[in-house]
Amino acid sequence: MGPRDAQLLAVLLVLGLCALAGGEKPSACQCSRLSPQNRKNCGFPGITSEQCFDKGCCFDSSVAGVPWCFEPLPKQESEQCVMEVSARKDCGYPGISPEECTSRNCCFSNLIFEVPWCFFPKSVEDCHY
Repeated sequence: MGPRDAQLLAVLLVLGLCALAGGEKPSACQCSRLSPQNRKNCGFPGITSEQCFDKGCCFDSSVAGVPWCFEPLPKQESEQCVMEVSARKDCGYPGISPEECTSRNCCFSNLIFEVPWCFFPKSVEDCHY
């Protein structure tokens, strides 16, 4: 392999890595259930919705004075469980196991302390882009 082949291979490798780094478009629930005042900027001034979605972020230009391209809510096992922490309604008791919570047809996430870990799901019908 000559030096020219090595350069071509390096360019293809960089392009491939850039394509892999692009984000997956978040779900409608990950975007629409986030209060505008809680949005964390994920873009730059003038970013298009397509550029924003390519970064794996949410886009909503309907609210002035807040970021239009913003980080989505964390992905959950079920879309019904995607919500802001403040929207969680307790469905269990302190120390409930994930299995017991699931047996109650509720959502379980123990990533944040001092909030309900077992909580009622929400309908996905209110989710929209």
